[in-house]
Amino acid sequence: MKLGLQRVPSELWTRDERPDAPVRLRYLGTAGFVVEADGHTVVIDPYVTRTGLRTLATGRLTPDLDRIQRIIPRADDVLVGHSHFDHVLDAPALCHQTGARLIATSDTANVARAAGLAERQILETEGREDIAIGSGFVRGLPSDHGRVYFNRVPLRGRITAPPPWPPRYTDLPHGLVLNWYLEVAGVRIVHIDSAEFFEEELEGFRADVVCLCAIGRKYRPNYVADAIRLLQPKLIVACHWDWFFTPYEAEPYCLPGVDLPGFVDEIRSAGTQAAVLPFDASIGLG
Repeated sequence: MKLGLQRVPSELWTRDERPDAPVRLRYLGTAGFVVEADGHTVVIDPYVTRTGLRTLATGRLTPDLDRIQRIIPRADDVLVGHSHFDHVLDAPALCHQTGARLIATSDTANVARAAGLAERQILETEGREDIAIGSGFVRGLPSDHGRVYFNRVPLRGRITAPPPWPPRYTDLPHGLVLNWYLEVAGVRIVHIDSAEFFEEELEGFRADVVCLCAIGRKYRPNYVADAIRLLQPKLIVACHWDWFFTPYEAEPYCLPGVDLPGFVDEIRSAGTQAAVLPFDASIGLG
């Protein structure tokens, strides 16, 4: 493999030991997850199209409609944490296909409008409000985008009007960033899709499970320790660790700079369980 990409050590993969649990958490790669509870399906940051590097550099980004439909056949609510292409590109198509409601910032709402999603399917939030999802609720927790390569935040900016569609990746700055707090079937889940959070926004919240972004970890001092101290989770599921320019069906590799074994060791050394899931694998919660 070019670029010196590292495979995931086989001993890191997590097996599901609770197939009959009331809540299922399925990993979609990148920062994407499916949460199923009480007959309601919430999808977070879906991105299964996985555009190749050449297209990213030279062309426009088109969602892979067949793959989206095959991998995520059902959704009731779709949450998007920020508007970079690897978080937002597939969301409007998924909502078109399933009739799901998109819950996101005004930046992502403008992306959805560019893709032709009906206003009745869009719910804008700036965070700090409880929104009913099935028998539970979700709240956006305002944040910033983490620093990644060269200790920089990529593609800053807001999306104040619908961008060109299909877009180039430069048409999709991150906009407002939201982490998500969900309560479903008695299980508390926090989703942190970029390696940053504001302590004051997490104060008072506790989580059973945290989906924690791996890329950019080294640029956020005390990232893992602070997340565990503030949220006191029983389990951390690693996300946004994979090189997302290869097909969904291909063997996953780690993004350059992601030390996945070190990430897992740091979590476990703090006394918290850690999980690394293959694409499309799920675990039971609750």
